[in-house]
Amino acid sequence: MTEAITDKTFSEETDSGLVLIDFWATWCGPCRMQAPILEQLSEEYGEGELKIVKMDVDENPETPASFGIMSIPTLLLKKDGEVVEKAIGVHSKDQLQALIAKHQ
Repeated sequence: MTEAITDKTFSEETDSGLVLIDFWATWCGPCRMQAPILEQLSEEYGEGELKIVKMDVDENPETPASFGIMSIPTLLLKKDGEVVEKAIGVHSKDQLQALIAKHQ
């Protein structure tokens, strides 16, 4: 299950371990296509392996702006607080697994 985070909780939730952040909005069709793929990944990876969180860009404008996010869905992969990958648009499960595997 992916967890929703906010501008206030962003650092606390994403500064340790391997974290995939989904920047999305309720009105975004491609974001709705990406969501079930992320849910599948969250079920497959163990708690210590990968954490998947999502942030609604309409409700939390500060964090997306600080990362220069202009289009959604955008996925950021952070490892121990550092951004190691940025993926814009909808990605398949295989594509995301390959991105994650590079940083495990």
